[in-house]
Amino acid sequence: MNPRLALLLTLPPLMWAGNAVVGRLMVGSISPLALNGLRWALAALLLLPLSWRLLKQTELLRQRWAYLALTGFLGMGCYNALQYQALRSSSALNVTLIAASLPVWMLAIGALLFGVRPQRRQLLGALLSLAGVALVIARGQLTSLAQVHFVSGDLLMLLAILSWALYSWLLARPPASMRGEQRPHWDWAETLMAQLLFGLVFAGGMAGAEQALGSPAPIAWGSGLALTLIYVAVGPSLIAYRCWGLGVAQAGPAVAAFFGNLTPVFAGLMSAALLGEWPQWYHGAALGLIAAGIWVSSRVSSKKA
Repeated sequence: MNPRLALLLTLPPLMWAGNAVVGRLMVGSISPLALNGLRWALAALLLLPLSWRLLKQTELLRQRWAYLALTGFLGMGCYNALQYQALRSSSALNVTLIAASLPVWMLAIGALLFGVRPQRRQLLGALLSLAGVALVIARGQLTSLAQVHFVSGDLLMLLAILSWALYSWLLARPPASMRGEQRPHWDWAETLMAQLLFGLVFAGGMAGAEQALGSPAPIAWGSGLALTLIYVAVGPSLIAYRCWGLGVAQAGPAVAAFFGNLTPVFAGLMSAALLGEWPQWYHGAALGLIAAGIWVSSRVSSKKA
């Protein structure tokens, strides 16, 4: 772990926390799936000047279409769609609690599908990280967690977390059938666009189906929505996915998952700022616990290296 790698893995949860905050501000202005579809459509347009050469490499896209379709479906079409749908019937507290279990599912998927057995330090890091997130959710009173009631939307959020965990592992560990191949000489923009070409099909298809079946909230165009679309297309989409891809490749999916638990902490701080509330003691304590979890887990990688 070094400052550059820590920054790469900290920027995505910061961007995703902002995505959650502006997403909540847009409730009533645009439906969740429509916001997701427009987000990735605008991201594709912004990315096109940097990746237009990819569109000429039809043979490479054809050879890797299954892998690209799967990563695009999991990381762009599936995760956010399930998360937004979960918020319709599940509370923000429940969704955040389930999202905080990401390191556990990363370790489980790594062990079951990729043959990577978790170390005791990683398990300890997961517990420390989860404790930090729980402290923020409970606002310093952990006894309030016992009052949480789970509903049908919680299952959707669990599926969303599982899809993101598998997506992250696939970034670092492509299928065995592809490991012997020579990887395309794509830069980050072309690699992201390759996934986006397929992910946009799923995200756009879900948004179109939602509109056809009757959207719960008609789109209210305005300056606020326009600024929101620009932010979610640039920050949580392009910048966050670029940094996440680099960070996962260098640190590994299991270590990167602990940085993902910074998202609810950042979201809590942003929400507090918007409400005019100053950070409380438990925000600092939670950051300390999560940082400890990251450090303990990263010691595994540095020790092996």
